[in-house]
Amino acid sequence: MTSTVSSPRITALQTRVVEVIRETADAHTLVLEPAAEQSESFRYRPGQFLTLRIPSDRDQDAARCYSLCSSPEQDERLKITIKRTRDGYASNWICDNVEAGHVLEVLKPAGTFVPSTLDTDFLLFAAGSGVTPVMSILKSALIAGSGTVTLIYANRDEQSVIFKDELVALTKAYPGRLHVIHWLETVQGIPDLASMTALAQPYAQREAFICGPGPFMDCIEKALEIVGTAPERIHIERFVSLDADPFAPVEPLNHEADGETATIEVELDGNTSNLAWPPGNKLLDVLLNAGIDAPFSCREGACSACTCILLEGKVEMERNEVLEEQDLEEGLILACQAKAVSPHVRISYEG
Repeated sequence: MTSTVSSPRITALQTRVVEVIRETADAHTLVLEPAAEQSESFRYRPGQFLTLRIPSDRDQDAARCYSLCSSPEQDERLKITIKRTRDGYASNWICDNVEAGHVLEVLKPAGTFVPSTLDTDFLLFAAGSGVTPVMSILKSALIAGSGTVTLIYANRDEQSVIFKDELVALTKAYPGRLHVIHWLETVQGIPDLASMTALAQPYAQREAFICGPGPFMDCIEKALEIVGTAPERIHIERFVSLDADPFAPVEPLNHEADGETATIEVELDGNTSNLAWPPGNKLLDVLLNAGIDAPFSCREGACSACTCILLEGKVEMERNEVLEEQDLEEGLILACQAKAVSPHVRISYEG
């Protein structure tokens, strides 16, 4: 029969906005200060994002993911940058309403758009507000890494360049290690495959990170394939608007589905847990119902925040908007979409 246990609630974190920086006419950076007792929960890696609760007059609040543009490698407050988009409910609400002193509800930093090491040479591609996670990686690599960084940054015009002054300052602070190439549509036109291939060619063997509008990322991915960049060196950050409310209570487990109950062994934060996995239920729901603080954000298979490594057993995923074929071959799965197929499954979040 269906469980009658109350649904566990998602514990939202709180952070106060201490400053709003107008980067451009339509892009605002929010400087954040977490509550002291929650500061450890805000530990993050370069390239990760925060999921914000956005008030709404609809049946449920909206939620959006915004990348951290600050670096965890230096003593600075957390920062996220939001660019106003046409008909964008969340971005317009933030730009019109959020001021210093405002308290935001967020989920823990998450995401897999993260370098495995900072001690390498990087080729970074960004367009528009896609520069935000790239900026975090760029600063972290310069501060804590030993390699060189090339950023190819596309914008509509010079007035649209987010972090323009900061990039100039970083170029001066790290001579010989940072090279910034600006591409302006008003001057060079929309980025095309031939031009992007030519720009990527000298850096084909570097670790490449790409973020921006879909067509831009598709173009860059193809250009890197042409110049021979190894697939495992190409990293792409894809965001989609969230349909559901990730802050909503977790659904209780369903115990009525046909099939055998599996067992799941989970490695997380240095601990190993063994749980029953009733048929028909998704892995993330099993973990959250058991009180395990597993990472997640969208709960829709669209953001990669809940990615873990399948070490033993088999699962099937209902939906996957973010993991590439190579990710799947390496054993990566989305906990929010995975259902057990084998009697025993072992997964890890430690990778």
